[in-house]
Amino acid sequence: MLIIIVTTLVIGVVGVVVGLGLVFTGRKFHVEVDERESAVRECLPGNNCGACGYAGCDAMAAAIAAGEAPVNGCPVGGAKVAEEIGHIMGATAEAKERNVAFVRCKGTCEVTHNQGNYIGIRDCRSAALSGMNLPECNFGCLGFGSCAKVCPQDAIRVVDGVAVVNREKCVGCGLCVKACPKGLIELVPESKRVAVQCSNHDKGPTVKKVCSAGCIGCGLCAKQCDVGAITVRENLARVNYAECVQCGKCVAKCPVKVITSPGASES
Repeated sequence: MLIIIVTTLVIGVVGVVVGLGLVFTGRKFHVEVDERESAVRECLPGNNCGACGYAGCDAMAAAIAAGEAPVNGCPVGGAKVAEEIGHIMGATAEAKERNVAFVRCKGTCEVTHNQGNYIGIRDCRSAALSGMNLPECNFGCLGFGSCAKVCPQDAIRVVDGVAVVNREKCVGCGLCVKACPKGLIELVPESKRVAVQCSNHDKGPTVKKVCSAGCIGCGLCAKQCDVGAITVRENLARVNYAECVQCGKCVAKCPVKVITSPGASES
């Protein structure tokens, strides 16, 4: 009986000592938490996509609370989230146009062909690392959907061998841009619908041999632009989105119809 009593007392004393030690340690190493950081974190979507430039939503929330990142720094959340965070931080969220992904390739199965059969992991990066270029066009979409696999919004899919973006679903996180081994995807302002759906830098005759929808670098589009927003460099037409006024003259003049029309959607 005495042994039981002594054991109970020892355990009790040890428990008290450990408890006091935990209290002391907790107070000594206590880190003040900014309540605004927690509130900002609740507003963020939780995708942890890294599109904001930070490791994840927790890091982004900490940066906003510390004044190191703007309240509209989350490209996924959009204007609504920016407004909510601005209210928490006591700052005005400036209007920031949403970006959407755009695939610079129009080489569907109808306008180009594959030059062989690929047997391996059905992934664009794996196919690219194999050293084999499946499409006849060396600059074309591989069509294995690595971009679609990383999209958190299911906003991109492969149709007829080419990645296609649903602009309504796209939140501009940029994960598809990073996933494409050929660099065919870019982020463009949502309001800018005039863009060149090609990435081939070869000369016109060579392009026509591998893709009937490719840019031939003729320069007719550039000659039609009154504001100089479209130019031809390295045999490829390019649009300066900051200068483009969406007049559509280049679209109408393009002989291969590789420039998208104002208001058109990829999906």
